[in-house]
Amino acid sequence: VQLVETGGGEAQPGESRILSCTASGFAFGRMYMTWVRQVPGKKLEWVAGITSDGRDGVGTVYGDSVRGRFTISRDNRNNTLKLVMNNLKTEDTARYHCGIGWPPTAKGPGTQVTVSA
Repeated sequence: VQLVETGGGEAQPGESRILSCTASGFAFGRMYMTWVRQVPGKKLEWVAGITSDGRDGVGTVYGDSVRGRFTISRDNRNNTLKLVMNNLKTEDTARYHCGIGWPPTAKGPGTQVTVSA
């Protein structure tokens, strides 16, 4: 199993960023996938999840803190997972991981997103 996240970086409040995750080594198209995030010293936080066939907003669920601002999507042909993050807030600063299921049975090394004025 391999999960590799890209797209992190620095942003100012109100800006947007797009995270991508490339998956390999397992049946991506059959799995419930998630985005999770973690801040040092705090527990892993679930951000969003999408069913194996989720698309166009169907089969997606979001954490309370990101609902309405973040959008999860997937491309099963290319084994990729995406997280569009709009209207970023300083409290969104964290390391973001894509994962298999919740709690994740596997997750990637993550990509850091830092939101500051």
